[in-house]
Amino acid sequence: MNASERMAAAMNMLKPDRTPFMCQMSIGHMLRQLNVSPVEFWFDEDTFAEGLVRLREIYGFDGILISLHGHNPDWRDAIAARTTTTEGERVVLADGQELIFPVNDLPQPVNQIRSKSALSEIQVASLPDILDYIPVSQGLHFGIDQRNKFGVIEKIVSSAGKDYSIHGEITSPFDYFLDLVGHQDGLMALIEMPDKSKEVLDHFARLIESLAVEMCGTGIDAIKISSPFAGASFISPLFYSEFVLPFERRIVQAIRNKGVHAYLHTCGVIGDRLKMMYDSGISGIECLDPPPLGNVELEAAMEIARGKGFIKGNIDSVNTLLYGSKDEILEDARARLEIGNRGTGFILSTACSIAPEVKRENILLLKAAVDRWG
Repeated sequence: MNASERMAAAMNMLKPDRTPFMCQMSIGHMLRQLNVSPVEFWFDEDTFAEGLVRLREIYGFDGILISLHGHNPDWRDAIAARTTTTEGERVVLADGQELIFPVNDLPQPVNQIRSKSALSEIQVASLPDILDYIPVSQGLHFGIDQRNKFGVIEKIVSSAGKDYSIHGEITSPFDYFLDLVGHQDGLMALIEMPDKSKEVLDHFARLIESLAVEMCGTGIDAIKISSPFAGASFISPLFYSEFVLPFERRIVQAIRNKGVHAYLHTCGVIGDRLKMMYDSGISGIECLDPPPLGNVELEAAMEIARGKGFIKGNIDSVNTLLYGSKDEILEDARARLEIGNRGTGFILSTACSIAPEVKRENILLLKAAVDRWG
């Protein structure tokens, strides 16, 4: 099997020739490994694509996750000023927004020009009818250029899609909702204005579903649905079933109807909602943070997932990969491979993103573990 076939076998709940290996990486980690300009890596499609392909080569991953898409071909024209400081590269955009680009993290907004909207004041009919941004982090958006929505995906599919599994990424309606009204006010709105909250969630679900269906036409093998705020640290299982699951289920079904795999990424404590997540029709789940980051024990998760979907995880990127010794990392990987390979549909990965300061050699230990015990 080549890497693409290996990943396909695992996602289809079949037995590959060995355990697939594919991690997602934080922007900070990618920057630390590539030694490229943070501004170029963020804005420039070619720099971003080349970096992802290069990192796959370095680590021996069986696939590539393309976490950002829709790069503006004329991004340089949108920059009014660009300087180098002790903090990193400092950029002032033409619209007045100012950002610091560190060498080991996401861009940091200096001035917040986007104000949050009170849900009571929002007219759903007046919300934008085009999804032209990705809510990357609190206050940080990545624009989706409508002329070039999937250029970076098509570029990587064309160059590496025959040999490696290529995955796109979209963001949950719940993230767009919290980004619009604010995290604290958004969570309160679920209690105080549930019907209005659902109207906004429905609006974003419709736009995301349309974007996902378009993305399916690029030749990708799977789409990751990023839903980091849907764990037990934020909302209860009851609220998850009411305000997250129905809207994500629609998107999952639309993707699966196109013959593309869809998997959920939810951080932290999700042991109390794993079954609900699989009942959405999802192909698989990523993360499954183990204690102390989360509460998912792999053996229990494999029982829940049996016959329902694949698991991609669940090595602790902080306590194991950042702070663990060589022997601890190898033993952790060996134990997870042993558990995962008792069934089908297991892909070895870090639970959440590889943290920025994780050493390259520690990720290579995971590849060595897969080659030895996978």
